[in-house]
Amino acid sequence: MIQHAEVFSHRVTRGNFAPTVKGLTGKAIQRVRRAGKQIFMDLNRGILYIHLGMTGKLLWNGPRTKYARAIFELDNGTLIFDDIRQFGRVEYFPEIPDFLARTGPDALTVSAAEFLARLKRHTGHIKPLLLNQTFIGGVGNIYADESLFAARIHPRTRANRLSKLRAEELHRQVVAILELAIQHRGSSISNYVDADGARGHYQQQHNVYGRKGEPCPRCGTAIRRIVLGQRGTHYCPHCQRP
Repeated sequence: MIQHAEVFSHRVTRGNFAPTVKGLTGKAIQRVRRAGKQIFMDLNRGILYIHLGMTGKLLWNGPRTKYARAIFELDNGTLIFDDIRQFGRVEYFPEIPDFLARTGPDALTVSAAEFLARLKRHTGHIKPLLLNQTFIGGVGNIYADESLFAARIHPRTRANRLSKLRAEELHRQVVAILELAIQHRGSSISNYVDADGARGHYQQQHNVYGRKGEPCPRCGTAIRRIVLGQRGTHYCPHCQRP
């Protein structure tokens, strides 16, 4: 049960504060689910929607810092949404709005056949497409770079030009890398921590992301960094040839 709610940032909570607080107060959380990079808490009436963005984190009974953007007092503890850069989002909706319903299938559950079919509909570069949450949900910048490296695919490859075998390999690597990252509790590049305040360890497994100029672990060639779709992109020019 949400006994009390407070929201503090108009960049994170874009709706009016008063209706948001009123809509959440006294509501029972019936289910927590994830769709791609989105978190939905189904209430007995309405939905609490949370997106962590780049620096957001949910802390259970954690410290209330100056970066706390929302605080939820529950009957069994306190949930804090902390976000330094305020790219995340916390909203109350009476029902799921259309713009949230457009998220593509979850990257961990989409079948290889559907993944291939979706690729064939797009002529753009594969790296920005992997980040497009209407294509598939749940792949961020780090994991797109790592998946393309593992599948030996250049980030500028046109999506619809991938062969069936290469598309299936990319699908396999996306799933494998996301599952491995989850096992390592994510990548703590700067300030990311989990709900208990513990840092992740997957950054120690990165092959290309954040390793500009360092030798490729597979062939020794220096890792390159380019900007593609307005996002920093890391790849090996030898292992991931166009």
